[in-house]
Formats: sequence, structure tokens, C-alpha cells
Amino acid sequence: MTSVYDFRAMTLGGKETSLSDFKGQVMLVVNTASKCGFTPQYEGLEKLYEAHKAQGFSVLGFPCNQFGKQEPGGEAEIGQFCQANYGVSFPMFAKIEVNGRGAHPLYDYLKHAKRGVLGTSGIKWNFTKFLIDRAGNVVARYAPLTKPEQLEGAIAKLL
Repeated sequence: MTSVYDFRAMTLGGKETSLSDFKGQVMLVVNTASKCGFTPQYEGLEKLYEAHKAQGFSVLGFPCNQFGKQEPGGEAEIGQFCQANYGVSFPMFAKIEVNGRGAHPLYDYLKHAKRGVLGTSGIKWNFTKFLIDRAGNVVARYAPLTKPEQLEGAIAKLL
């Protein structure tokens, strides 16, 4: 696999989706959790999505329960939580693992395309973000502490 577009993932609704469906768009891929101190970032992610989706921008949310078991619910519960509490309308995918032997192949690809602090590859916590340009290149990796609104300039440059 040589491109982000080579990967497939299940949506919260159980539909298998190819990331090639997002070809030509700027994407922000985020591992999420509903019971995390960073969960309020859903609001900022939704604002970014609403502000730029007409220009070809998508946020792709991937719930993960690997960090402090902060995403314990099933797909229906996750979707209901995101919609009810944050009005999330961007694409949300089924719960995955981002580290270890069970890591989703997309995340193995992203982690090696853009390494973290001191060259580490593992995801450290919920709400790690990967910014991908219109050609499918992983251009940046952001730590959970980086708020969505801080990415406005980087996203605007790619649009």
C-alpha cells in the first residue's frame, strides 16, 4: 500500500468505505473517544468541517478504546453521543485499534508516514491528528493537545 487511498474502513453505520472516496480532498484523520478530557475537541473538529467542507475538506473520525478505555460503547452509542453532544456531521468510522498487533492498516500507514515526537511511531493518546493533502500525502501529525482551531492556517494552505 502506497497511498492513503488504498485503505478501506467500516463506517459507524456498518458500510465499508474506501478512502479513495475522499480523493482530491484535504483530510484530517483523528482517533477519537467519547469519555476523554479531549472529547470537547469534537466541537472544534465540527466547526472546521462546516467551515471548509464546501472547499473539499473532510474530517474522518476513528473511535478508539485503547487509551484509558475511554470509548467503551458500540457504534450506535458512539454515533448517538457525537450527534447529540457535538452535532457531528463529518464521517465517523467504526471503532478501531491504532496501536499494536490489531492496529487498523490505515493507522499503521499514517504512523510510519509521519512519526511523532523523537521519531516515535505509536499513537500516544486520543485525538492525535493527521493532515493529508489533496494528493493523499500525509503532510503533518499533531498531538492531542493541539486544538482543532490551531490547524486552521495549515488547512487553509492546502485548500
